[in-house]
Amino acid sequence: MSSVKIFSGSASKYLSERIAASYGKPLGDVEIQKFSDGELSPYYTESIRGHHVFLIQSTFPPADNIMELLLMVDAARRASAYKVTLVVPYFGYARQDRKDKPRVAIGAKMLANIFEAAGADRIVTCDLHAGQIQGFFNIPVDHMDASAIFVPYLQESITPDTIFASPDVGGTARARKYAKHFKVDMVVCDKHRQKANEIASMQVIGDVEGKDVILFDDLVDTAGTLCKAADILKDKGAKTVRAVITHPVLSGNAYENIANSTLDELITTDTLPLKQKSEKIKVLSVADMFAKAIRKIHDNESISSLFI
Repeated sequence: MSSVKIFSGSASKYLSERIAASYGKPLGDVEIQKFSDGELSPYYTESIRGHHVFLIQSTFPPADNIMELLLMVDAARRASAYKVTLVVPYFGYARQDRKDKPRVAIGAKMLANIFEAAGADRIVTCDLHAGQIQGFFNIPVDHMDASAIFVPYLQESITPDTIFASPDVGGTARARKYAKHFKVDMVVCDKHRQKANEIASMQVIGDVEGKDVILFDDLVDTAGTLCKAADILKDKGAKTVRAVITHPVLSGNAYENIANSTLDELITTDTLPLKQKSEKIKVLSVADMFAKAIRKIHDNESISSLFI
């Protein structure tokens, strides 16, 4: 049986170190050389011949993060690795999962094609923006669920006044999953966009008077939807509004929007690095979950025990 070697791309090293520590093995040594024009050239400084190689890197901007990961896959293949498994905690471009208007790309499908073409044998990711993206791949996809991290954290704070909410109609299934587990009611915030990252209007479907509301979503970008939802829920009589978000993209004025909003707390994970600290943001780590997944995948065991 081949042994495991874990390597990290430069953008996710903070998380890779935690995953490797949880797994009980140090990160493998890889140098990412960068030419003066920005061109990348990864180099494994140790033998990986016959090993099961796990490459950890979230594919968030800049595009160099994707290119670096692809070059690492190719280098591992050419170095005779037994298998190459990608661990992509945050799968970028997942919001481009369909043609919602004419003459647009399906970025998620294109990225899947590129990873396969580079030589990846398997991909492990977490809370895809749309679950059907798994079908874009012709290689196995292990789709981890962050509920395994959020549920234990939320367990003690659930009261008879707690109600769950989805910040948009598209996320209803996600909120309903949590509501079913905790046996609480849920409401939906229905939003209408005029263009990307800008909300024209929003209304609440359901009663939140005197309730402690917890919003659920897969990612938060500019936090416009989240903050607007929190404000409207408070206007409708909610006592507190917290949000549970897997991927903290947090671009543009997101931190300022959160700080100035009526949102009481944002609970998220470390699939992406925070650009700055905020008193309202609580970060839970996905390191143990991914370390367990790596062990089970290598040992050809089922990963279903990692789901709630």
